Amino acid sequence: MATVSSLPSPAFLAADPAAALPSATILRFPPNFVRQLSTKARRNCSNIGVAQIVAAAWSDPARPASLPGGGAGGRRGASSRAAATPAAAAAASAAAEATAEVGAIPNAKLGQPSAAALAEQALLGSDASLAVHAGNHDQSPLRSIAFPPLLRFFSDPFRAFDIPIEGERLGRRIATDAITTPVVNTSAYWFNNSQELIDFKEGRHASFEYGRYGNPTTEALEKKMSALEKAESTVFVASGMYASVAMLSALVPAGGHVVTTTDCYRKTRIYMETELPKRGITMTVIRPADMDALQNALDNNNVSLFFTETPTNPFLRCIDIDLVSKMCHSKGALLCIDSTFASPINQKALTLGADLVIHSATKYIAGHNDVIGGCISGRDELVSKVRIYHHVVGGVLNPNAAYLILRGMKTLHLRVQCQNNTAMRMAQFLEEHPKIARVYYPGLPSHPEHHIAKSQMTGFGGVVSFEVAGDFDATRRFIDSVKIPYHAPSFGGCESIIDQPAIMSYWDSKEQREIYGIKDNLIRFSIGVEDFEDLKNDVVQALDKI
Repeated sequence: MATVSSLPSPAFLAADPAAALPSATILRFPPNFVRQLSTKARRNCSNIGVAQIVAAAWSDPARPASLPGGGAGGRRGASSRAAATPAAAAAASAAAEATAEVGAIPNAKLGQPSAAALAEQALLGSDASLAVHAGNHDQSPLRSIAFPPLLRFFSDPFRAFDIPIEGERLGRRIATDAITTPVVNTSAYWFNNSQELIDFKEGRHASFEYGRYGNPTTEALEKKMSALEKAESTVFVASGMYASVAMLSALVPAGGHVVTTTDCYRKTRIYMETELPKRGITMTVIRPADMDALQNALDNNNVSLFFTETPTNPFLRCIDIDLVSKMCHSKGALLCIDSTFASPINQKALTLGADLVIHSATKYIAGHNDVIGGCISGRDELVSKVRIYHHVVGGVLNPNAAYLILRGMKTLHLRVQCQNNTAMRMAQFLEEHPKIARVYYPGLPSHPEHHIAKSQMTGFGGVVSFEVAGDFDATRRFIDSVKIPYHAPSFGGCESIIDQPAIMSYWDSKEQREIYGIKDNLIRFSIGVEDFEDLKNDVVQALDKI
C-alpha cells in the first residue's frame, strides 16, 4: 500500500511553489495505481492530469534505499521528480496568479454581470439554442476565473468547486466535464465551518442548505426555463397542478378576488371553487375572450389576479395577452397565463405583458410522457413569494425528475415544430372530412380567435380537438378503433394520445359537461412526433368504423 508523508496546501503552493513541491513524499505505488487513481480523480474531480502528477511524478530524493522504492527504484523516482517539478511548479504558479486575480477584483458582488453571462447572451440567440444549452445565469464575476487543476484538486477533490461559471453549456455550479447536467441526489448540503454557513445565510457564499430549498440539478433546469420564457426567475415544483396551487396561495390574499375562464383544466377549477372560499377568496368565471365580462369583473371587484390558460383546455380558445394585461394592470391586478398548451417555443406570455406564466412541464416541456413537474416563471419579486411558500409547504421536484425534464428540453424546439406542422395538417384534413362535425384549432381561419393566435403565437401547438358526426357510442367506437394513439390523459409527448373528455375528464358529472360545453362526441387529439401520413391513415380507418 502506498503511503503519503505530506501534501501541500493550496495556500502553501501559491505562496512558494518551489518550496512546497519537494516536501511531498509519495512512496512506491503498486502496479496500475496511476490508472486506478486517475479513475477516481475522473469520478470525483474531473481532473485526470492531477492524479497522474500525484501518482507518477512526486517522490523524495532523500529516500533511503532500504525503503520500498529505494536503490535503483529510488533513483528513478528522483529523476522523475526532477522532470516533473517544473511542470508542477508552473501549475502552482498559475494557481497563485489566479488567486491574485480573484483578490484583485474590486468590490466583487454576486449581482454584477460576468463575462460568461454576457457571452451566453451573445451566443445563445434562439429558442433552439436556449433549449439545449442555457442554464445558470448566476451573475458572479468570480465565475469566469479558470483556476488551475492543481489548485482545484488540493482545495477539495470531493466537493463542487467554489468557482462556478454560467449556463448548462458554458458551465454550472456542479463541477464536471460531463456533457449532460449531473443528477445531484442529496437531501442536505454541508459547510466547511460556521463562518461559511453565516456567509451563505448572508448571501456571500453560493451554495445550498437543504434539499427542499434547492438543488443544483433543479437550479440548472430553472435557469434554462427562465432563459426560454425571458423571465427573471423560475421555480420548478412537483407538478403543474401544484404550480397553480402554490401561485394562488402565495399571491392571492385572504379576502381577495380571482377571475378565471370557463374553459380550463377541470382540476384547477375544482381547486378554485372548493379551496379558495375557505380563505374568503371570491371568484368570477367568464367565457374566454369575453372582454366585456372581464372589464365588468375588474370594475366591480377588488381583483387580485386574472388566471387563464391560452390556448385553453379543451377548446383551445385564445386570450389576447397584451390587451388583458393592460386591462388588469390598470386596476392593479396581476395576470397569470397558463401557457402549457403553447409551450415557450410557440408563445412567450411574459413578453406580451403577463406577470407570470405557468407550465405543466409534464407536457411539452419534458415531452416524453415519463415525468411529472410544473413551473412558475416571471418577475423575481413575484416568483420569490411563490418560492418562499413552496419552501414552507413542500411539493419539491425530485432531482431525477429535474434531469428528465432537462433532457426533454434538449429536443423541445424540434418536437414542437414537428407537432405544430402535423397538427395543422391534421386539423385541415379533419375539417374537410364528412364525418367530422367541427374542428377546434387556433391555426384554422375558422377558429374564433385565429387572429389573436396569429398575433401572439409562432406556432399553434400539437393538440387538435374535434367533434365527430355521431353520438356518444359512435365517438367511443372511433376512439377504440385507432391503432397508433394511446387512449390516455395528458398531451404534449412524443407519442400521440387521444381521449373522449366526456369519459376521461367529466364522467362523474353530466351536469358539468352541459355547463362547460363538453359534448359526448368531443375528442381531444394530442399529436406526437409520428409521421403525418401514418396518423391520417389510422384516423381514416377509425372513422370508417362509425
